[in-house]
Amino acid sequence: MRYDAIVFDFDGTLAELVLDFDLMKTKIAALGECFLPYRPVPDGMPALEWVEHLAGLVEDEGGRDAALEFHCRCRLTINAMEMDAARDGRLFPFTRGLLVTLSSEGIAAGVITRNITPAVRTVFPDIDEHVRVLLAREDVADVKPHPGHLLAALERLCVPPERALMVGDHPLDVETGKRAGVATLGVASGRVSEAGLTAAGADAVLSQASMLPGYLGLK
Repeated sequence: MRYDAIVFDFDGTLAELVLDFDLMKTKIAALGECFLPYRPVPDGMPALEWVEHLAGLVEDEGGRDAALEFHCRCRLTINAMEMDAARDGRLFPFTRGLLVTLSSEGIAAGVITRNITPAVRTVFPDIDEHVRVLLAREDVADVKPHPGHLLAALERLCVPPERALMVGDHPLDVETGKRAGVATLGVASGRVSEAGLTAAGADAVLSQASMLPGYLGLK
């Protein structure tokens, strides 16, 4: 299959950023205890979605202003942790070369991420020279796995879903592609194994994104 566009996840796919999500949820729970009559316990929900859920509980308990304050404090906490991880992070050695190869073959590249733009640019300051679109968390109303995140990138690339490939290291990336009607490729360069990505329903799985040109049959 010849794809006209390939949209990548960032953390774990094109770059190594180590975020302690258990610590993040511990900090969110501590904030929640300041607004609720109990300390909330993480239930497996991703951090961003958990904040939204807890904000609803805080609003029921203390009103809209309390919910807004809680939400703001959580976002500042998450942003700070993301920036700390970005300062300690790095691009995978193959990332720039991979994106140059795709460009030389006329394949448009994009990045969608649940991270924030300043964190991405800390790790990849010249990203605009290598991808045609970057849509971070603050750029969209609904982040992946909502399909709108991926579809918004494809709209900017002027490529229909059936001509695109979503590449990521997490089941959420696979889910995003499936919901958007886009082929999916899992890469086991993050926290999820090849078996885990296959179980999530990825159309194909590689150990890392550097193998993508070979998978696509590029030179």
